[in-house]
Amino acid sequence: MMALILAQAIARMANSGHGTRPRSGGVHRTGALVRRGSVEAGTVEESFFAVPAKGETDRLLRTARAALDAGRARRRAARAEGRALTAAEAALCGLTAGAVRVFEEICTLARLNGGRVFPTYDHLAKATALGRATVARALAALEAAGFLVRQRRFCRNHGAGPRYRQTSNLYRALLPGALLRFLPRRFHPAPLPNDMAAHRAQAAAELAAMRATLSCRELAEVTLGGALGRVLASLGAAIDRAACESHSDPQPLSESFNQTTNVVGLAGRRRPA
Repeated sequence: MMALILAQAIARMANSGHGTRPRSGGVHRTGALVRRGSVEAGTVEESFFAVPAKGETDRLLRTARAALDAGRARRRAARAEGRALTAAEAALCGLTAGAVRVFEEICTLARLNGGRVFPTYDHLAKATALGRATVARALAALEAAGFLVRQRRFCRNHGAGPRYRQTSNLYRALLPGALLRFLPRRFHPAPLPNDMAAHRAQAAAELAAMRATLSCRELAEVTLGGALGRVLASLGAAIDRAACESHSDPQPLSESFNQTTNVVGLAGRRRPA
């Protein structure tokens, strides 16, 4: 009788969905919709976006199309040679025509909006005539190849439901330096003149010398800035205080400590019983 009651209870729990783990990618039972690695909207936009230079988006798109052709050639060559692809070649071969189409839309938005690119998946799917799943795979391939960097965001939900909800991602198109060796030379950046290279090397040396004179707090403020810079600055201030205290009241050296111990020991032995 007890076994029958237990079996009925388990069946009711299975039918109601309790006691089972949600599918991967499903909404958590608490209703939390924020994905890992997300930041609150309005906190990173100014430091994330970059205004593209004149003609930069066109060059990036031409480079992506050339990378697509180079990836197909690499895949054929590896198949003919019977060898496995390296990590860089696998990232290059991961590009598809759909990924280049999505990249074209992102470059267009960057050119029209001064680098501020934060479209939704629905917008990218409608603009490229691709499905949402295809758009998601395309963005992952572009990010793996180095053509794209994205930042997930969440915002506060003022209506009913969870306190926070996921919103559109931030995107910035990049030129992948690790893949340039697979592309023709016309896609490589022109080498710097000797005088400009020497000027940059001198500026880098002066900057390194200046940073060497900064305290830990000042170095965190100058290098990072923002919320993370403030946290590291407070940590650096604590390190600076600890360093100053150790210098003002240094610990005794081991040799002097040993000498003091020996003197005390000798005095104790010479004391009459």
